[in-house]
Amino acid sequence: MKLMPKFLTKCALTSCVPRTFSLASSLTLSSVIPSLEEQVGLDDLTSLNLESIRRFTSNTCLQRLDHNEMRGSAIEERLSSSSDSREEEYARRRPLHEKYRQERFRKSLSLGRNQTVLDSIYDSWKLQSSSYSTSCREQETSGLSNKFLGVLPKFVKIVEVGPRDGLQNEKDIVPTAVKIELIQRLVSAGLPVIEATSFVSPKWVPQLADAKDVMEGVGSLEGVKFPVLTPNLKGFEAAVAAGAKEVAVFASASESFSKSNINCSIKESLVRYNDVVLAANKHAIPVRGYVSCVVGCPVEGAVPPSSVAFVAKELNNMGCSEISLGDTIGVGTPGTVVPMLEAVMSVVPVEKLAVHFHDTYGQALPNILISLQMGISTVDSSVAGLGGCPYAKGASGNVATEDVVYMLNGLGVRTGVDLGKLMAAGEFISRHLGRRSGSKVAVALSRVTAEASKL
Repeated sequence: MKLMPKFLTKCALTSCVPRTFSLASSLTLSSVIPSLEEQVGLDDLTSLNLESIRRFTSNTCLQRLDHNEMRGSAIEERLSSSSDSREEEYARRRPLHEKYRQERFRKSLSLGRNQTVLDSIYDSWKLQSSSYSTSCREQETSGLSNKFLGVLPKFVKIVEVGPRDGLQNEKDIVPTAVKIELIQRLVSAGLPVIEATSFVSPKWVPQLADAKDVMEGVGSLEGVKFPVLTPNLKGFEAAVAAGAKEVAVFASASESFSKSNINCSIKESLVRYNDVVLAANKHAIPVRGYVSCVVGCPVEGAVPPSSVAFVAKELNNMGCSEISLGDTIGVGTPGTVVPMLEAVMSVVPVEKLAVHFHDTYGQALPNILISLQMGISTVDSSVAGLGGCPYAKGASGNVATEDVVYMLNGLGVRTGVDLGKLMAAGEFISRHLGRRSGSKVAVALSRVTAEASKL
């Protein structure tokens, strides 16, 4: 358990995570969450102290507070002083606040509804940029916060997979010109790595049949890497002919998924990819390795961490420069991701690892956060949440790049990505596809713009 974050070291993972699961199965609440010994009424919350809170807290997945670092008396004294200072500040500002409210009411009477809406938007923006700012303030991350935030990387490299992993799942073929403009917008947003396309047989993935044209359209863009997926030696040769400077191969940790997805066993696929890596070495072209189904498989169910570690180790040994661990059907939680990462990190250096989470069950962001806390500093994501899980009808797919950047901004982690330009790129492709963006951040922030447009 050396690599596990401190706050999970005392978590009984085996009791929190079932050994096997079925996508069709349903668990009752009582079978997952331990019942509390005592009930707490809302009226009692104000009188609870630390000791009583501990009695009402399940010990299954929570770490106890360290008495040597934080004693109850110190906390109560700190809360008391903080409360006093807040009351004094409120008393000082109250007259100004009342004056502002009266002035705003007077303006609304004279100028009408438009001014009221404008004031409301201004207040919301002011609230977001101050009290609820997503920027992490260094002076606020001290003491207990450092246990959770102090281990995060200073910079995270985001690998944008929307143009390939996202658009390949679309029913209607996206025009080449739209793909190229999307990539250009993503470059403008500051993304350092953009997976442009895939050199696979048009028979299997007709959406990416224009791979050569896409590479020609983005060839003049500088300062950005454009890896392309090459499932075999033939695909690699076509990619090189089209000007690719970096390629990727795709293996699976699930035997069943490997046979259904690429029509060969895991060992057969590794032999195939070794040929690609050897050919790439002759051209000094880096190869990125993907491992799919790192937590669960749509056929087999739960995938053992040892199986993931085996495939990752083989890819590393053959010379892959980076290995991305993908939760293909999005069933992972921090409780299943942690042991998987521990197994892989025992055989592959952490600096060579990346994570690729689908957001089918809304677990992508917590999974990314726990991965960062374990030392990962490269994250795959898809603008506007492009993509989908074909094995869970109606489920969402890749985690949205906008949501990842927003979270990292809030954690004080640099990405070099302009969130505004990124959202514009997401809006561009979403409008072309005729649907709303899959990014929760983009949808939420667009509401202010929508209100302003009514003025």
